[in-house]
Amino acid sequence: MVEQAPYSLLAELEKVKDKGLPPIHLWHPENVNDIDMVIQKNGTWMYLGTPITRQRLVRLFSTVIRREGDEFFLVTPVEKCRITVEDAPFQAVLMENSGSGKKQKLTFTTDMAEQVVADESHPLRFDIDETSGEPSPYVMVRDGLEAKLVRSVYYQLAELVVDGTVDGENWLGIWSGGIFFRIQKHSS
Repeated sequence: MVEQAPYSLLAELEKVKDKGLPPIHLWHPENVNDIDMVIQKNGTWMYLGTPITRQRLVRLFSTVIRREGDEFFLVTPVEKCRITVEDAPFQAVLMENSGSGKKQKLTFTTDMAEQVVADESHPLRFDIDETSGEPSPYVMVRDGLEAKLVRSVYYQLAELVVDGTVDGENWLGIWSGGIFFRIQKHSS
C-alpha cells in the first residue's frame, strides 16, 4: 500500500463532523492506504512522529476508527486508512460508581468523552501479565474498540474487587450492570 497524507481523509471528515458517530459500518471503500498515524500506549495520537495537539482533530478521528481483526483503520465513504494502535485506541480516564453488590453500576468516561456502563454489551476484560501477575483492565467502548483504564481508574476499580463463584470456582472480580467480571481465580 502507498503511504499518503491524510488530506483527502480530512476533507471527508469535514463532511461528518459535529454529527455524532457516523455510520462507518456502512462504509466499505475500495481505496485503502497506510498512513503514519500511531495511537501510543499512553493514548497520545501521533502523525509522522509528532503528537497531534488539536484535541478536536483527535476526537474527530476517533469517531471514524474501525477495527478489522487485529488492524485499525480510519474510515470515510471513499477512503480507508490503516493506522497503528500500540495497545487500545482509547483510555478510560474517569469512573463513576453507583449502587453496590450485584446492583453496582460502573460508568467509564474515555479520553474522547464517550461514556459506557460496564455490562453485557460493554464488558470489562483483564489481561494478566505473565511475569508480574499484574492485571491490565479494559472496557469495551464500541464495535470491538476498547479503552484501557488509566492507573487512577484502575486503583478505583481495585477497591471494588470482591469474591464471587462462577461455575463452582472461586474468583476475584467486579460487579457491574448485573454481570460479574472475573479477574483471576481466587487462591484458597
